[in-house]
Amino acid sequence: MSYESLTRLGRMLLMLAIQLMILNNIHLFGYATPLAMGYMILCFRCSASRISLVVWGFLTGLIFDLFSNTMGLGAASMTLMGFVQPQILSSFMPKDETDKFRPTLRTMGLMNYILYAMSLLFILHFTFYFLEAFSLLNFLLTLGAIFIGTLVATLLCVLIELIANERKSE
Repeated sequence: MSYESLTRLGRMLLMLAIQLMILNNIHLFGYATPLAMGYMILCFRCSASRISLVVWGFLTGLIFDLFSNTMGLGAASMTLMGFVQPQILSSFMPKDETDKFRPTLRTMGLMNYILYAMSLLFILHFTFYFLEAFSLLNFLLTLGAIFIGTLVATLLCVLIELIANERKSE
């Protein structure tokens, strides 16, 4: 197993532990739970194959579903997030970068990274909450959960990146 695969596995397990033990117990305004487990997909290089992104996303979502009793919502949402990540990343990364480009706060800049993370996390939350509601009955509550969850998850991912950058610069 390569170093990069071990790093991905460690990142997945750490993000799932944070998600399952802490974030699943936070319900902002009574209904919005941030899904910061999507940070794992945010970190993939632009050269990563779509199949590996989809598989990692599916496995992360499946483990989340097993421990959260969400019956496939996490797997479906994370799989979709992994599927669209290359297109979203290519629209926010600098045009002169190579295939080894890694999306981080340092390589993309603050605004591009926030927009990149927010775009992917919006897709994750949109899919998760609309599959969970499976109706338009509480449309405004669902939209509120999507936007609040996306904002908080984006903030958490930026904080994780700031901590990781601080540790690398020392």
